[in-house]
Amino acid sequence: MTRSRALTVAPAPVQPPALAPAPAPEPEEPYAVTAFGDLLDRATRAGIARMTGGLSPAAVAQVWADWAIHLATSPGKQALLAQKAMRKATRFQRHLAALAMRGGADAPCIDPLPQDRRFAGEAWAKPPFSLMWQSFLLTQQWWHNATTGVSGVSKQHERAAEFMARQALDTLSPSNFLLTNPELLERTRAEGGMNLARGMKHMIEDWERMIGDKPPAGAEAFQVGRDLALSPGKVVYRNRLIELIQYAPTTDKVRPEPVLIVPAWIMKYYILDLTPGSSLIEYLTAQGFTVFAISWLNPGPAERDLGMEDYRGLGPMAALDAIGSITGADRVHGVGYCLGGTLLTIAAAAMARDRDDRLASLTLLAAQSDFSEAGELMLFINDSQVSFLEDMMWDQGFLDTRQMAGAFQILRSNDLVWSRILRDYLMGERTEMSPLMAWNADATRMPYRMHSQYLRSLFLDNALSAGKFAVEGRPVALTDIHADIFAVGTQSDHVAPWKSAYKVHLLTSADVTFLLTSGGHNAGIVSPPGKKRRFRVRTTPHHDCHLTPEAWETLAEQGEGSWWPTWAAWLAARSGAPVAPPPMGGPGADPAALPAAPGAYVMMR
Repeated sequence: MTRSRALTVAPAPVQPPALAPAPAPEPEEPYAVTAFGDLLDRATRAGIARMTGGLSPAAVAQVWADWAIHLATSPGKQALLAQKAMRKATRFQRHLAALAMRGGADAPCIDPLPQDRRFAGEAWAKPPFSLMWQSFLLTQQWWHNATTGVSGVSKQHERAAEFMARQALDTLSPSNFLLTNPELLERTRAEGGMNLARGMKHMIEDWERMIGDKPPAGAEAFQVGRDLALSPGKVVYRNRLIELIQYAPTTDKVRPEPVLIVPAWIMKYYILDLTPGSSLIEYLTAQGFTVFAISWLNPGPAERDLGMEDYRGLGPMAALDAIGSITGADRVHGVGYCLGGTLLTIAAAAMARDRDDRLASLTLLAAQSDFSEAGELMLFINDSQVSFLEDMMWDQGFLDTRQMAGAFQILRSNDLVWSRILRDYLMGERTEMSPLMAWNADATRMPYRMHSQYLRSLFLDNALSAGKFAVEGRPVALTDIHADIFAVGTQSDHVAPWKSAYKVHLLTSADVTFLLTSGGHNAGIVSPPGKKRRFRVRTTPHHDCHLTPEAWETLAEQGEGSWWPTWAAWLAARSGAPVAPPPMGGPGADPAALPAAPGAYVMMR
């Protein structure tokens, strides 16, 4: 039996499917096209910014959208708000009934907050005006409940929504209108309406001054060099950003360690040299210290590209070099106020990193290094708002003084906006100008690049406290700072809240003496002896356990009056034995050839 052999046929090779031809790459947009588009976008946003005072509509919309969407999906919160509205309405109706039964005498159904003085006059205690302000406060209280405690809303958006609702309601306060303000009605009746005529005159005058870029009414009575900034001294060093002023000694001998004051570049330095008797510089020289102070240039479009590194290098670092050359001192007490304190802290960290030990001590006046709780200024500081401000500054080359002043006024609208409108334009009065008010009106600009870097690196990224802020290309760490620190916070500070300034305990490796004084960001610092103030102070060695701000308040020693003597004693304890004063401008300098204080930069408008 034969077996047939099957023929095996090899399968035909499988051909891969044909690949579709790759699409041709899209041609890149010409540089001119993209540059024009970016230019158009920036110019558009800059134009909108001028109309909104620098406030980003997108940032505001984000706040309200976050709040409204989460409230719309929170039926429990809605029910609670409805219940609160009914309870407030019932409380108000009971108050009306009690008034009717008792002939118009009854305790109010809601009391203003202690700091709210709008309805404190006797005329507000009588109906119908008492009913108006109580209804207003009940409404304001309900809106506070409505804008807070909504689950899912970001903490920043919640605070911003509450703030905006409060600002909007403040415009409707009964105290702001003629027919609903009994004190204003009485003034108008008594004067036959002449108060309103004077108010109109004041309004026109203020408008003319504003569009003419002139200082406010009454500021002409306080001129720098004539009425303000009178401590005798000389400009001993100048560069494109600062003038360094050396003040004449007023004692036979001085401490060998000079004091360098670094003010904020957002302000004129002479807040610390206001008038005789209220000058911190005058006080320090009287205590036997050689005092130097930086006076910043008021930047214009030509300085648009100056950045934070320029401010550090041309500011405190250049000043330290000049002081060493003039006095021969190896050690200097550094003092920084507000943003100047932040800049000095950055400089101190970089110096510690580089083994530069010229700082004998560090004093920080209402200054912050951690910006996670930087007060109400942070309400609208997000990427949208910063980008919007950058476009506005890009167009101008700087942040204008009016734009900054407007932001600070909004934070305290009751005190700085509506009370002024009532007093100046409705009551027809003029508040007497004070040295501090005149200084406050003499604001400065901020360069585009520096302010952009400041907002992004410090406010948005909080890079300094995280050890990510770079100086000369390398990050600095605040834990490298070991020099003794004296830090001052002020109780009613809206710019640098004291609990934010208190975080210096957590950030550095230094012994920290923290002092909390009554007053605000400026008035709390300008606190000469004889002024009615209170303060608390306590020293925490770097190796001690951390105390919360609340625990620190309980343990801190209480004091009455100015905090300046306490600080002067602290500086003296960290200084050498008194020696002969150094010559003005250094050995070989001709004092007659040195420009007299307050110098030229402070005069720039």
